Amino acid sequence: MARAPLAARLWLLQRASAAVLALCVMVHLLTIILAVRGGLTAAEILARTRGSMAWLTFYGVFVVAIALHAPLGLRSILREGTRWRGRSLDLVLLAVALALLGAGWRAIGGLFA
Repeated sequence: MARAPLAARLWLLQRASAAVLALCVMVHLLTIILAVRGGLTAAEILARTRGSMAWLTFYGVFVVAIALHAPLGLRSILREGTRWRGRSLDLVLLAVALALLGAGWRAIGGLFA
């Protein structure tokens, strides 16, 4: 069976990352709402997440989904709205993805260290 063209694989990857993001955003917001309604402060919430492998994994998945989804969306927007194509566009968006991944992992490290 032949490999799918790059455009089709990127399209599928962006849709899959969107589905993961939708779930992550819902869980994140619901958790915050329930915690605040339960009277927890930000410091108490952070104290509960420290050392939790489950929350570390959850936010790790969240960060990876963001680092995939955002650059792929930007790639589509830039390709449709400008004449920018080719390797330079892909390299710049790879740098964006790596920057998002790095910033996300840094934030996670600060929360769970």
